[in-house]
Amino acid sequence: MNKTRNEIIFTVLLNIAMPYLAYQLLIPYTSGLTALSVAALIPLCDSLVSLIRTKKISAFSSFIFLGIVLGIIAVFIGGDERFILLRESYITGIMGILFLVSLFFSRPLIYYFAERFMGRDSALNDKWSKFPGVRKTFRLITLVWGISLLFESGVKVLLVYSLSISEFLIVSPIVAYGIIGLTIWWNVHYVRQVKKKSVII
Repeated sequence: MNKTRNEIIFTVLLNIAMPYLAYQLLIPYTSGLTALSVAALIPLCDSLVSLIRTKKISAFSSFIFLGIVLGIIAVFIGGDERFILLRESYITGIMGILFLVSLFFSRPLIYYFAERFMGRDSALNDKWSKFPGVRKTFRLITLVWGISLLFESGVKVLLVYSLSISEFLIVSPIVAYGIIGLTIWWNVHYVRQVKKKSVII
């Protein structure tokens, strides 16, 4: 429990408090674009930590690495302040598209996420091959996550043109975590319901 709490605090500090603080400290001494660029780099540390923890190249770690690369490109590609603020919108939008596109492949992205957290379990592979219900479950979860990520991306676009920069740095992560949190809640609830109805998952 303490470990989970510490991880949440660490994530909040890196993704909300520190970017906002960095922007406020730098803005009197440099341009808004430079201040935002520095602030935008800070949350990438969270992704780097997650990548290091995986300790190996897998579909899951590759997904995280892609997010890091896209984030770095978005920061250094240039543009105005609004472009920098929309950095995460580009990333989550692309990730959402990847989730939806993966539905057309033999196994959707959520399957590899499950494999990452559950370990490479031959039983999971057997269930995928033998039971249509398992395939339906994974594909539905992938669909919902894809839509959720695209929705989050769209909301951030609306926020960036509706709020001041300081307001956006505070409100945007909260809204993003709210959307992701609701999706996680649905994910957990749905899986529990499926398990109650069937013993094959």
